[in-house]
Amino acid sequence: METFLIRALQLIMSLSLLVIIHECGHFLFARIFKVRVEKFCLFFDPWLTLFKFKPKDSDTQYSIGWLPLGGYVKISGMIDESMDTEQMKQPVQPWEFRSKPVLQRLLIMIGGVLFNFILALFIYSMILYAWGDSYIPVQKVETGMQFNETAKEV
Repeated sequence: METFLIRALQLIMSLSLLVIIHECGHFLFARIFKVRVEKFCLFFDPWLTLFKFKPKDSDTQYSIGWLPLGGYVKISGMIDESMDTEQMKQPVQPWEFRSKPVLQRLLIMIGGVLFNFILALFIYSMILYAWGDSYIPVQKVETGMQFNETAKEV
């Protein structure tokens, strides 16, 4: 039973790491292009938030929800046109997502996937570094085969 709980905790923690890195990709690209980020949340918080923090000089509220199924970054001006018609009627502000050029909006949107890809490259390079190829010492090689009893018989 305790093995199951340990593995479940490992799964939740590893998925949380992936979600944090993914959402950091969106967050950092939004900050680079001076788009206001209203909320950065790890896990979902449909009814209850476990932790909230808002720095004095920041517009961003950081929080941790209770439902470990993902996370989100709420970016100012990123509007679902079919749902929020009132927001669409207001003038576009310079810090909003919808005021930015297409390339900047694209980079903000794919920032999460890009950071996950960079994480995958890092993980695979660490795996190759730790386990990598093992080489036969030159002293034990005889005509391309490791020198042992089985190799002598061949």
